Amino acid sequence: MNISARRQRSKEPIVNVMLNGGRVTSGFRAALFAAASRAGTSVNEYVLQATAEKLHASGNQFSGVFEPGDLPSLAKVDG
Repeated sequence: MNISARRQRSKEPIVNVMLNGGRVTSGFRAALFAAASRAGTSVNEYVLQATAEKLHASGNQFSGVFEPGDLPSLAKVDG
């Protein structure tokens, strides 16, 4: 499904997330940037996807991260 079609079926608004003050070791930063590059995503997308997977694993339910249904691991809660 293309982005336009997903936006039209979305019941929730898409909003910005503003994060500040993230400080990590240089080794962690290097690993993070390398992993995001291997996944073909931006570092921000990679971090948000990882957070969504952790939230979902701990029992939280939500429709998506960037768009409803955009993560296969969350498909069962997209409703």
